[in-house]
Amino acid sequence: MAFPSFFAEVPSVVMHDRLAEFLGAAEAGIIEYRYVDAVKLAGHSCPTVAGAYLLTRRVLAALYPDELPERGEIEVSFRDAQEEGVAGVMAAVVGLITGAAGIGGFKGIAGQFSRRNLLGFEALDLPGGIAFTRRDNGRMLSASLHLERVTPDPRTGPLLQRLLAGERDPAVAEAFTSLWQDRVRRILIDHGDDPELVSLA
Repeated sequence: MAFPSFFAEVPSVVMHDRLAEFLGAAEAGIIEYRYVDAVKLAGHSCPTVAGAYLLTRRVLAALYPDELPERGEIEVSFRDAQEEGVAGVMAAVVGLITGAAGIGGFKGIAGQFSRRNLLGFEALDLPGGIAFTRRDNGRMLSASLHLERVTPDPRTGPLLQRLLAGERDPAVAEAFTSLWQDRVRRILIDHGDDPELVSLA
C-alpha cells in the first residue's frame, strides 16, 4: 500500500488497553494508533477523518497528561445525532482509538472490559461538540473542531465538480487529489497544535 508521505509525519496515539493485555493481544496492553489506521477504517483521507483523529489525540493528551490513556475506559458523547452531518464518521474514528462503542460493542467478560454503551449521541447540553469522560475519576473534557480555520485551496471546488461531472483527464484528477490531501496535511501537521482548530473546554 502506498499513502501520501505526510501520513508518516502525523504523531501517533499510544493507548493502554486492559482487554488487549488480558487476552495477550498486545504486549503489556500497549497499542499504537496512527493516522493511517483511521484512513484504513474510513476508507479515505479527508478533513473530517483528519479532524476526528487530531481532536481525539489532543483530548486524550489533556485528559491523561502523565500517563497512557486507557482504551475502553472513556465515555464519549456527541452533541449531534449519529446520522447528522459528519458525526457518524467522526464517531468511527473516535471509537477506533478510545474503544468506546454503542449498543453493538463488546459486552465484556464476567462483567469486566465492556465497551458497550460508551459511545452516545444527542447530548444536547454539551458545551462543545464532543465530550470525553474518564470512567475512573469522572474528569470530562469537551472539544469542538473548527475546520474552517484551514480553508481549502480555491481551485479544489471547481476541480471536484469537473470530476463529478465525468471528466476523465488524469491531470485534473492528480491536481484535485494533491490539493485535497494538502488541506489534510495542513490540518494534521501545520495546525496540529492550533488551539483554535481544536478548542477544549
